[in-house]
Amino acid sequence: MSRAFVREPDGSEPPEPLPERPVPPGPNPVTASGLARMEAELARLLALSAPGPMEQRDLHYWRQRRASAQLTAPPKGRAAGFGSWLTVAVQGAAPRRLRIVGEDEADPAAGLIGWRAPLAQALEGAEPGDEVEGPGGRILIVMAVENDGAD
Repeated sequence: MSRAFVREPDGSEPPEPLPERPVPPGPNPVTASGLARMEAELARLLALSAPGPMEQRDLHYWRQRRASAQLTAPPKGRAAGFGSWLTVAVQGAAPRRLRIVGEDEADPAAGLIGWRAPLAQALEGAEPGDEVEGPGGRILIVMAVENDGAD
């Protein structure tokens, strides 16, 4: 094939716009600490004097997420739910502390599990002493659930 008809960029054309960050459908529950981080990120982006395409895209995303954010407190009682801290053990491993949080707060390496994640769904409603089947069929033993002062 001849290269005579292939158009090469010459630098005079504007770059293609970045695709929008996908916004998850449905409710957007957040913990108090998650809401504070969201607002801090919005403030940082709004303070930029000349935001680039990436920052403009992020600003649009965070505005949408802030508009749909629903501050959600942990449940009352002993059962795990949104905002709960849990200590869980898997046979042969050290106990791990996890928290069920909003999607934008999720950081599995830090033990922050998004509420739609299979692990969070498996732990929903669990109480201390319960054995729960987690993702991959692993049995998790719920050692503790903290709902008071979770943030």
